[in-house]
Amino acid sequence: MVSLKSSCQPKAGIEGGARERRIYRVTLYGAIANVLLCVAKLVAGVLGRSSAMIADGIHSLSDLITDFIVIVFVRISSKPQDRGHEYGHGKYETLATTIIGLMLLFVGLGIMWNSVSQIWMCLHGTRLESPGLIAFGAAILSIVVKELLFRYTRNEGRRLESQAVIANAWHHRSDAFSSIGTAIGIGGALLLGEHWTVLDPIAALVVSVLIIRASIEQLKPSLGELVDNSLPEAVEKRIYAAILECPDVADPHNLRTRKIGSRASVDVHVRMDGSMSLLDAHDKTKDIERRIKKMLGENTFVMIHVEPNK
Repeated sequence: MVSLKSSCQPKAGIEGGARERRIYRVTLYGAIANVLLCVAKLVAGVLGRSSAMIADGIHSLSDLITDFIVIVFVRISSKPQDRGHEYGHGKYETLATTIIGLMLLFVGLGIMWNSVSQIWMCLHGTRLESPGLIAFGAAILSIVVKELLFRYTRNEGRRLESQAVIANAWHHRSDAFSSIGTAIGIGGALLLGEHWTVLDPIAALVVSVLIIRASIEQLKPSLGELVDNSLPEAVEKRIYAAILECPDVADPHNLRTRKIGSRASVDVHVRMDGSMSLLDAHDKTKDIERRIKKMLGENTFVMIHVEPNK
């Protein structure tokens, strides 16, 4: 029985460094926008007497924290393989995605609690202050800016194959959703009068549900990766098909797959003619490796275990 292992090294110097710089750049743009929006929302919330806008400003503040998390964890995940991390540091990026998802969840729960409390007060006779026009203007500005940031950040995250950047993009989108709800609540209160100020916390409550839903969508894949979930079944079927296309290679079995940050890892057993020379077996495993990397990316880790045909 012959065991042949081949693994792909991380992208060299310029490519790996360029990826890291682009992640920093897109995150920095988002951080600058979040600083400005956070200040504008909090000021507008206080001057406009809108609790929904103040909550929206706090949501933007949480975006600032996630920007910082992305910068720190991407730097760690970009480190090359070392003795303690033979598979690289990609899981740190996954950890960052998980932290962002958890922060989204807690922000959503916090907004929900505040909204329910205000609605309860209104139902028991407490009259909320009517919000000002400045708060409505801040909400519209936030919707436009955050939606543009979402599209830019998501596109960059897909190009860079960075889960953390994509998760951060959805944090921008959740902030836009929050501002939409805030604008509806403030606008309704302004148009309908002080008897309808309850629309402000009602709108915030709806937005909190959207934020919690977005957090769960981010947490599911990242938590799955942290516990080494396999690649999707459809992808594994394509791996089997690619292996069987190689001449004189049969019975791929014991396939094990997982994600490591932006990279995949594939471990599989195959059968070949027992009389085949070691050199020929090696060449065929290299052929299998090329096919898998063409499918999943050049940075994919591949281990092929060769067994003789029975």
